[in-house]
Amino acid sequence: MPRYVAFLRAVNVGKRKYPMAELRAALEAAGYDGVETHIQTGNVVLTSTLRSRAKLETELERLFEKDRGFEVRTVVLTPAELAQVAADADALAAEHPDLKGHYVSLLKDSPSAEGTRLLEGHGYDDETVVVRPRAVHLLYDKPYHEAKVSNVQVEKALGVATNRNAKVVRALAAKWG
Repeated sequence: MPRYVAFLRAVNVGKRKYPMAELRAALEAAGYDGVETHIQTGNVVLTSTLRSRAKLETELERLFEKDRGFEVRTVVLTPAELAQVAADADALAAEHPDLKGHYVSLLKDSPSAEGTRLLEGHGYDDETVVVRPRAVHLLYDKPYHEAKVSNVQVEKALGVATNRNAKVVRALAAKWG
């Protein structure tokens, strides 16, 4: 069975609580195997009989909404895609050794050319944006809370995305990639 890594968007923020033990229980009850989570931000690995990433995202979103009572947008990557996102993060970190922050917005859909141009050409000297096929890398020469380009702008330009620190992406790729 194919193995996937799912990233839940905006859980355990404010009133949108989804304890990882309850998330694992819901997935296992729905028939998913090999379910594991990593930290409290909605990172989960599982196996599924589905071979379509898009169908799996839809099924997971329906399951999570039924279980929680609120919409939980979900981005699914294959282990190989996750490994590539982490490799890109490593390469970009080597090119920009003095970063104050490196965040990765994982994309639900392939980035459009127009959205890519908009994000990469934002015009802020202390922020670099690099768009890749499954992720947008946000590289900051200042603290994250001072950044102008964030996951909000990524979603406006490219659609559903969920943001993680590059350290978390690397840890997940080492564990599940």
